[in-house]
Amino acid sequence: MSSISLDLHSASTGELVDAVAAIARELAGRDAPDSAAACMELAETLARASDQQESALAAMIGRVDASGEMRRWGLPSTQVWLRSRLGMRETRARERVTLARQRHRLPRVANMLAGGELSYGYASTVADAVARLDDADCAAAENVLLDLVSEGFSAGKVASFGRRIRDVIAERNEVDQPDAESRRGYERSWISSTRSLDGGRYVKGWLNAEDAAAWDGTLGPLAKPAGTDDRRDLPERTAAALVSVLAGGHRATKVTLVIDLDTLTGGTKPGRLTDGSPIPAAQARRIALNAGVSPLILGHGSIPLYLGRRVRFATPAQRQVLETLYPTCAVQGCEVPGTLCEVDHVQGWVLGALTDIDRLALCCGWHNRFKHTNADQIQISHGTTGRYVYRILPPPDARTVDIHAPPPTDGIGWAAA
Repeated sequence: MSSISLDLHSASTGELVDAVAAIARELAGRDAPDSAAACMELAETLARASDQQESALAAMIGRVDASGEMRRWGLPSTQVWLRSRLGMRETRARERVTLARQRHRLPRVANMLAGGELSYGYASTVADAVARLDDADCAAAENVLLDLVSEGFSAGKVASFGRRIRDVIAERNEVDQPDAESRRGYERSWISSTRSLDGGRYVKGWLNAEDAAAWDGTLGPLAKPAGTDDRRDLPERTAAALVSVLAGGHRATKVTLVIDLDTLTGGTKPGRLTDGSPIPAAQARRIALNAGVSPLILGHGSIPLYLGRRVRFATPAQRQVLETLYPTCAVQGCEVPGTLCEVDHVQGWVLGALTDIDRLALCCGWHNRFKHTNADQIQISHGTTGRYVYRILPPPDARTVDIHAPPPTDGIGWAAA
C-alpha cells in the first residue's frame, strides 16, 4: 500500500490529479464494507466528490475546447477527443462539452457544482437547457431551473422544464407571448440524433413553423393508417413515413449488407452492415430476397482482389469493396462511417501511388486533409484483414508541460475554476 503526503493548498493541479488517481485506484481495489447502511453513506459521499471532480474536468475540457489543442493531435473536435481518447459514449461526451462551454454563463451552477452543493446531473441538465439561449435569457433560465432544483424536482423533471424554458420564463414574468428577441433562438430548426447500442438511433429536435408545415404536408398523408387492420400507433406510422421519404419512396435505397454464402443458403452466422451492426441470419436472407446480390471475391487472408483500372479516382466497384472493409474511417478511434468517408491513396497519389484496391483506404474528409498536411504524424499499419490502420502520433513540436509545477501566484492557470 502506498502513502500520500500532500499539502493541498500549495500542491499543483498535476499533483492533485495524481493523488486523486492514486486514491481511486486503491479504492477500486477494495471490497465494499459489509454494512449496507455504511455503503449508502459512503456512496453518497463518493458521489458528491465525483460531482466536484466533474467541475474540475469541465474547466479543463473548456480550456482544451477554447484553444483547439485537440486538432494538433489529429482530432477534429473536442467531442471526438473525449470519445476516442477517454472512451466516453457519444451522449456523455456531448453532455460534458456542453457543460464546459456553458459554465462561464452559469456562475451559480459553476460555484454550486464546485462546492458540492449541486450534482453533475442537475448541472449538465441546466447547461443543456441554456445552450440555445442568448445571455439575457440564460441568466433568467439559470435562476428558474435552480429554483426548481431547490424545490426538490428531479433531474428528469428539470430537464422537462428546460425543454420549454422560454415559455417558463414568460410565465414567471407574466408575459403572454415571448417578444421577438426572446424567440430568436427558436427561429432555426434543429435535430439531434444519437446512435443506440443495437444499431438504432434516437432522434429529438424542434421545427419552426415553416419547417413544421413541410413536415405535416409531407409526412401527414403517409402517416395515415394503411387500413382497418393497421394496428400501429401514430408515432410508429410517423417513423415509417419518415423512413419512406428518406428512402426516396418507391426508389431503392443503397444499403450494403455483408453476408456469407453459407448464411445466404441457410446458415446461422449473422450478416452485418458496413458500420458493423449485426443483422440476424433470417433477416439478412429476407433483405437479400428483395435486393440485388453482388459477389465480392476475396483472396488469401480476406484481401480483396484488384477490381479497377489504374486511374486517379476509385471506381464504384472499388468503393463498394472499401465500404465493406472499412465500417469507419481508417484513423484509429475515428467514428465517421465509411459510407461518408473519402477514398484515400495510402501512399499518396502525388507520390506515385496507384489506384489499386490494395493501396486504398477510406478516410474522413478532415483526417484526409490532416494526413496530407501532417504526414509525419501518421503511422500506417496493414493488418491480416486487408485493412489499413492510421494512427495519429503526437505533434512533433509538442512541448512537455510540467503538470506538477506549483500553481501561479496570481491564481490564473489550470487550477482556476
